[in-house]
This record gives sequence, structure tokens and C-alpha cells, in this order.
Amino acid sequence: MRTSVGLLIVLALACPALAADKGAEIRAVVGIIPPAVMEEQGHLTGFSVDLWNEVAAKLNARTSYQIAPDVPAIFDALRTGKADIAVAGHYYTSERDREFDYSYSILNAGHQVMVRSSAQGAQDRPLMAFLKILFSPSMLYWLGAALLLLLVPAHVIWLMDRRNKDGITTSESYFPGIFDAMAWAAEGLLAQVPRMPRQKYAHVLAVLWLFAGVVFVAFFTAQLTASLTIEQIRGAINGPDDLPGKAVATAAGSTSADYLREIGVRAEEFAHLEEVYPALLSGKVDAVVLPAPVLRYYAAHDGLGKVKMVGPEFRKSDVAFVLPLNSPLRRRVNSALVTLHGDGTYQRIYEKWFGKE
Repeated sequence: MRTSVGLLIVLALACPALAADKGAEIRAVVGIIPPAVMEEQGHLTGFSVDLWNEVAAKLNARTSYQIAPDVPAIFDALRTGKADIAVAGHYYTSERDREFDYSYSILNAGHQVMVRSSAQGAQDRPLMAFLKILFSPSMLYWLGAALLLLLVPAHVIWLMDRRNKDGITTSESYFPGIFDAMAWAAEGLLAQVPRMPRQKYAHVLAVLWLFAGVVFVAFFTAQLTASLTIEQIRGAINGPDDLPGKAVATAAGSTSADYLREIGVRAEEFAHLEEVYPALLSGKVDAVVLPAPVLRYYAAHDGLGKVKMVGPEFRKSDVAFVLPLNSPLRRRVNSALVTLHGDGTYQRIYEKWFGKE
């Protein structure tokens, strides 16, 4: 009997964390962020919830969950001592690290761009696509070249033909004679001239100009057709590089919002995810930027056939449980996570929510 009592004392001294945690309650704060955290029939489920429940079981602790309305509220709960840990899983950032502690990584994921599946091509918004191409740098180059082509022959023709009464100009004076010459040059560019210059050298030059106009129009048409075809194939947004200048939605207080600010995109930030997706589907915004697992889950479920992912994952980083700074719980949580990785529990939960890779 004395030996058994002594053994229990030794075990308690050797494992103070387990002895202290038995029967204790851990206050966890979460946000509804599928597939990390979801609420079904009054119960919380999801990848992060399932993983945390296994961690809590290793700690012999009970968990009381509180649901925060948005990401800033989650960190406020930790900051004010209303919660012991945030278990939805949040990206590590150097700014947050100065104020909070992180557990070992529970996931490594990046961000991604999601758009409407049927509103990407130029065929869905032909006027917008045409205007975009019309004011593109390459098109402005072609229009500038056309203007130059008009000015040079117009001046030459005017100088040669200005004294012919039956020529292309109505006046020997520069004004308004040059305007008549420019109008003729513009008509010549389209091979639609009503009359030709009378001066013989000007006449030869006019024939050459008509030929040049045919070649120019052919090149211009080819350029416009190629640009329209590429726009139809590629679409307006094909990844993060296409986001500047577009209407983009994201979650308020998220690392996705931080990224968009860094690249100069003035995104519309929503407090709740259930507000983000309707904004995209209704056409209020052109794209959504959020963590890739969140978007993939929506695209495979509620957004099936309505949305699609474009471009690669970017800004990959570790996602972890978050605790108040210098929390004594951190070491025990990390120890439990190591155990769950080692015995295959983590892999089982991962495959349940994300499938096998």
C-alpha cells in the first residue's frame, strides 16, 4: 500500500502538468471559419475543433467554447483575459507574435483568389472588355502611330497641293487648309478618299499613302482581334497580380486584408464570412481573397458551380493555435500536438477534412 501511494506521488511530481490539468476547464474562443470551425445543430465541428478536442483530451481538460463575431474580437478575448486560447487557427505574423504566443503549427497554407465561375470571360461583359483593350498601352501605341501617320502626309500633301483650286484643300493658308489635308489623310487611311491631289508629285504620294493605309488597317485589325481573343481566353482575373484596380472582398482584420493593403488594393473588408460570398456572387466585387483552405471548402460545397479558384496559393505560412503571451498552457499544448502527430491522430483528422494528398 505504501509502495502504491509513493508511486502516485512520484508520478504526480514527475507530471505536474497532467495533475494540474485534470478536470480543469480551458476557455477557448473561436470564429465560424469553415472548414476550421463550423456550427451544426448547435454543436461546433471542423478541422480545428476536432484537433483541439483531441489536444484537450490529452490534457485531461474540459473545454468551454465562446464564439467571437470576427477576427479582431477573437484577439480581443485573448488580450482581455476572457479566453485562454484561440483554436480556430490563425496565421503567424511578426506583429501578432509581439503580443501573443503561438502553438506548434497545425497547418501550413497560403492565400488564394476566388472569382465567379461564369463571370470571368470577356464574352460576359463585352463592353467592359472592349474599353479595357481600347485604353490598353498597346492600343494607345497604335492610336499614336495612326496620329503620326496622319500628320506627316497631311502636311506634305498640303504643301504640294495647296495652290490647286481643284485639289484637296480649300485654302492656301495653313488654317484651315491643314484641316482639309488631315481630313483627307484620315479618309485615305481607310481607303475612302472622295478626290485625289492635282499636283503630280502629290498625286503619286497620295497613291502610296492609300497603300500604306491598307497595310496599317490590316495590322491594327489583327492586333485588336488578337487582344480580344486573349482576353476571352484568359479572363479578367487570373491570380494575385491581376487584383490591383479590381473590386476585391476579404475578411476584416485578417492577414488577407494585410496582404491586399501591401499590394495597393483597396479591398472591401467584411466582418463576417457569410457577407463575403454574396458580394462576389452578386457582382458587387470581382474577386475574394482568403486563406486557401477556406475558399476551397466553399468552392466544393455551397459555391459548387458558382465560383472557381484562380492562380496559385501565395504567401504560405504556418497556422496555429494562439494563446496570451507567456501562457503556461502553451508548453502542454505543444506536447499534446507532438503526441497527436506521432500516433497518427493528426493525420486522421487532416484527411477527414482535406482528403489524402
